Amino acid sequence: MEFFRALARGLARMGVTPNAISCASMIFGCGAGVALAATAHVHGWALRACFLGAAAFIQLRLVCNLIDGLVAVECGKKTPTGDVWNELPDRISDAGTLVGAGCAAGGSLVLGFIAALLAVLTAYVRALGASLGAGQDFAGPGAKPQRMAVCTGAAVLVALIPRLAVWWKGVLILLIVLAAITVLRRIKHLTDFLRTR
Repeated sequence: MEFFRALARGLARMGVTPNAISCASMIFGCGAGVALAATAHVHGWALRACFLGAAAFIQLRLVCNLIDGLVAVECGKKTPTGDVWNELPDRISDAGTLVGAGCAAGGSLVLGFIAALLAVLTAYVRALGASLGAGQDFAGPGAKPQRMAVCTGAAVLVALIPRLAVWWKGVLILLIVLAAITVLRRIKHLTDFLRTR
């Protein structure tokens, strides 16, 4: 973690804003989706490279998600629009990555759209809970870190063993199930909180 704090301090000294880092996270998230979608059109080493590229882009997105908060809070660069820039790029990144995953080799566009919709819904219920006084509920099992871990792990696995791409629909189904459980769990947490007010 100290490495990321040092990186955040270095970026802050260079004048890089948290909002710019959030924008970069969106570019990486959508880049992951493009790399995943490209796997449906390539073979051999190009297929492996696209899956590995998607995994790298996903991790770069997550690093940006960490760094933007560190620059904002620990380096004193928070802005009045920071909350918007913290949330909106994440929703676009989720949609870009998951719709791209739906277009991937062995995937299903419909399942990709459902996974993207549920990802946005998990964030919506979390934000709704915060607005109603229940606090931010970041728990999974289908929150952003878990979703992106599944996507990264599956992409690396398929890059190593390309014939496993035929099971990519299973990855999407897993993401949908985990997100649905998360949405229902967060709704229950919120309704329990509202009943006790």
